[in-house]
Amino acid sequence: MVLDTFIDTLMAEKGYSVHTCRAYRADVLYFIQFFLEDQKADDTQYQELFLSHLNRLDKDAVRSFLAHLVRSGKSKRTVSRKLSSLKAFFEYLVKSGQLKINPADTVPFPKLEKNIPKFLTIDDLFQLLDSIKTETWFDKRNLAMFETFYSTGMRVSEMEGLNIQDIDFKSQMIRVFGKGSKERVVPVGKRALKAITDYRASLKEKGAPVFVNKNFTRLSSRSIRRILDKIVRDCQLNLPVSPHMLRHSFATHMLDSGADLRGIQEILGHVSLSTTQVYTHVSMDRLMQVYDKAHPRS
Repeated sequence: MVLDTFIDTLMAEKGYSVHTCRAYRADVLYFIQFFLEDQKADDTQYQELFLSHLNRLDKDAVRSFLAHLVRSGKSKRTVSRKLSSLKAFFEYLVKSGQLKINPADTVPFPKLEKNIPKFLTIDDLFQLLDSIKTETWFDKRNLAMFETFYSTGMRVSEMEGLNIQDIDFKSQMIRVFGKGSKERVVPVGKRALKAITDYRASLKEKGAPVFVNKNFTRLSSRSIRRILDKIVRDCQLNLPVSPHMLRHSFATHMLDSGADLRGIQEILGHVSLSTTQVYTHVSMDRLMQVYDKAHPRS
């Protein structure tokens, strides 16, 4: 069916993850159900009915759907994501000759407010890392994992997929496979590399995955988050900390120390510099707080 073929195309040509494709499919199916005025049908019937009503599909139908989302209390970010899914789907229909023009092509995205990323102070982050024990191989794994998080700014999915052959200990570089299977090379610090070396030396079974569970199979993203939650509780930070916050902390601390914004962009694997620029807002906000407290005539 058309929706399934579209999703297959996203995976094959764009390299989108299963999670992303699942979200695209749900977004488009939601629109189809709205467009067909909630006729009761299964997925296959919906897709067949949609194709038979393509002559009714226009910009007004798209705008009506977006208005429905707003009335339903959906956030601007959710509306924007669903519109992005529709634009991609309709573009696929145009390229496959089923539509003449993309009805969502000229529909603008809602203007989004940039969320300022949350991060840990250097003191809090050092407290977190220094609290991790090294008595067992589990402890050594945890230290190596979170030292690497802070040293590289990697995503949790990238950490999950890391293999030992991706680490060049001599040149202090790690090959990372990011979103859409895009490959990049990032520097890693000596402290993190030493932690990895100590941890791997303590393992009885040494497979390709760097970070493993008790069965010596690849540690999942969910398990990594759960381990971090326990470490945060044990060191009594009294802050909600996520792997992504460690990534934000890496970028913020690098920028504060004078790192080039484009260099940070490359390390983080951001496609657009505008995504990385959000960290300048973090630094500027903190600078203004210092200014307001310190300047005699502020």
